[in-house]
Amino acid sequence: MFEAVEGMLAEHAELEQRLGAPETHADARLAKQLNQRYAALSSIIGAWRELTGLVDDAEAARELAAEDPSFADEAEALERRRHGAEERLRRLLVPRDPTDDKDAILEVKSGEGGEESALFAGDLLRMYTRYAEARGWKVEILDAAESDLGGYKSVTVAVKAKGTPPPGEAPYALLKFEGGVHRVQRVPVTESQGRVHTSAAGVLVLPEAEQVDVQLDENDLRIDVFRSSGPGGQSVNTTDSAVRITHLPTGIVVSCQNEKSQLQNKEQALRILRSRLLQAAQETADAEAGEARRSQVRTVDRSERIRTYNFPENRISDHRTGYKAYNLDQVLDGDLQPVLDSCVEADLAARLGALEQ
Repeated sequence: MFEAVEGMLAEHAELEQRLGAPETHADARLAKQLNQRYAALSSIIGAWRELTGLVDDAEAARELAAEDPSFADEAEALERRRHGAEERLRRLLVPRDPTDDKDAILEVKSGEGGEESALFAGDLLRMYTRYAEARGWKVEILDAAESDLGGYKSVTVAVKAKGTPPPGEAPYALLKFEGGVHRVQRVPVTESQGRVHTSAAGVLVLPEAEQVDVQLDENDLRIDVFRSSGPGGQSVNTTDSAVRITHLPTGIVVSCQNEKSQLQNKEQALRILRSRLLQAAQETADAEAGEARRSQVRTVDRSERIRTYNFPENRISDHRTGYKAYNLDQVLDGDLQPVLDSCVEADLAARLGALEQ
């Protein structure tokens, strides 16, 4: 497995030269791609150099310990550090999702539970927004349909990182584990007798596609305009500014009405459509390669939940990883990292297991 590092050393040196050339930065997209690859290789090579150094040091300590027992403890400590460095390198060499370095499009939809579900969808959006802010990411609302009590029937946001995040720390690499059905147990604001109700909201996470990732043929698109509805400014219910785009070859339908102008809504809808098409292409490629890609639940069915938020016990439970904690209030305030870490670790363990079979 570690033999692959030798080929990466030459690629790393070549990338360093290309990134130092002025002409590289004339193409912003190319510079971003090269920076992402360079960052990934730098992590691997840094871990490899640490490991090779520890291997040499541990061998020297063992030789000294054979002549002087006082070096035995140092040799043992170096051996433990070597095992740790070896494990870190193994993890870095595990093949990753090719879309892990992308920004994310995140959709939250209310489901069973009426207004209470819409309010919970709003809580989830706030949780993701607070988490993104803590990481220095930017959150942009692309489309939203509010409920009567201030929740969301549906809301779509773009989550974008600044600069080039380290490998595995881009928005999609972390937020993709949020895809699925989220169940909430609490006393709704509409409940007069204090009874705990159960409702659900669905989350779908897509890698944000750039225009070069997905080529759209205008002949494949049916674009309809209609009148916006719901809370808003002067353009709502008065002008045909909302846009619905149907991708005829796949049947994928995207609509946006959040912006005041028809052109802005069209651009936002195209962003979401490209991301859905990119994910569909990736899933097809994974299926053809025989890989079991972690699926996201697309229906808001409480029987297919991935996580439960229990307000009376202040408990959050992830049903995929077994993670459980009693700090629900903090998680909803954006302290989501420990929950995501459990998903990342479970996913990595599965990938490592697949390599060893």
